[in-house]
Amino acid sequence: MRGGAVDLSVDFAGIKMKNPVVLASGTCGFGRELAERFDVEKLGGLASKGLTLKARDGNSGVRIWETPSGIMNSIGLENPGVKGFIEKELDWFGSLNTARIVNLGGHCLDDYLEGVSLLNDLDFDILELNISCPNVKQGGMNFGVKTEVAREVVRRVRGVCRHRLSVKLSPNAEDIVELARACEEEGADGLSLTNTFLAMAVDIYRRRPVFENTYAGLSGPAIKPISLRMVHQVARGVSIPVMGIGGISTWQDAVEFIMAGATAVQIGTATFIKPDVALDVIEGTAAFMKEERIESLEEIRGSI
Repeated sequence: MRGGAVDLSVDFAGIKMKNPVVLASGTCGFGRELAERFDVEKLGGLASKGLTLKARDGNSGVRIWETPSGIMNSIGLENPGVKGFIEKELDWFGSLNTARIVNLGGHCLDDYLEGVSLLNDLDFDILELNISCPNVKQGGMNFGVKTEVAREVVRRVRGVCRHRLSVKLSPNAEDIVELARACEEEGADGLSLTNTFLAMAVDIYRRRPVFENTYAGLSGPAIKPISLRMVHQVARGVSIPVMGIGGISTWQDAVEFIMAGATAVQIGTATFIKPDVALDVIEGTAAFMKEERIESLEEIRGSI
């Protein structure tokens, strides 16, 4: 029932989306490759690969490791940099008829501010601020752990950012509800959570960690119940919209996140198994709404 009669549209931070399903940053590039497999303009939105101010080659060694219920990654934010994105990807990305979300990370405050400045006049819908990056000037702890550190980043970025601003939260925050409230107080228009969970794998024959950085990010079905709990807590604690992320691979997962309070959801790891799984989620959600006589997702959002 792709294109059914129910109204799947949502409003996220003032951006009208045709449905609540978005492809997560870091899992779909800029959409080009997936566009060869299905019509990405049927999506509610697409979040770009995470950009940093300067181009990065990413981490060496093992980058992806499969676990029984998900994957671990240590990609290291390989990306063309903000200027590379503008030169090589923006024409394509900016032309998409779906919500266009640009994800931006940084390793110091100046990186964020200069990156935002370069992106300010470009045509896209939402800037998603990744605060899970290590702060190299403050001993490597990521910006998304301590509330006051995150508050300072969001305050400074909000002061220069001319796009809708959504902050992508780290599940490793000391108090994710308190941190979310700080982001709202500093002017964030929306939140997305969670990013990957810090995890570890060991190569027992080499007697050393699988990843050169020892730890890596865990995603997939293993983290879904924890991410769902965090989305529920944050959605009840703020008044700005939340985009739920974490192990979503079916329409039932998406409906769970919406009932927990999410306005929209992002799908990532599941696309590595079935590239067009997002269309299944859209179709299944529409069928569920029709079966349950739900006219709008507003009727069930935050109902739990």
